[in-house]
Amino acid sequence: MLNIDNNPVENSIRPVALGRKNYLFCGSHEAAQRSAMLYSLLGTCKLHGIEPYQWLKSVLEQIADHPINKVGELLPHHFNK
Repeated sequence: MLNIDNNPVENSIRPVALGRKNYLFCGSHEAAQRSAMLYSLLGTCKLHGIEPYQWLKSVLEQIADHPINKVGELLPHHFNK
């Protein structure tokens, strides 16, 4: 009998499964869109091997003085560790 370990797959889909119930209670459609945007940015950090807290802290420290036409430079894939 072949024993296949599917823990990595289960662990990768767990946040989606747990979030399904939570997403119903965001308060409004706009709040749900903001939550989805934040989840996407933090997921991009994970894909690029960036600590999400460090990236977010850096962005919040820089954003007030950053030119609006160059806001794309603050995205996770441009972050210098």
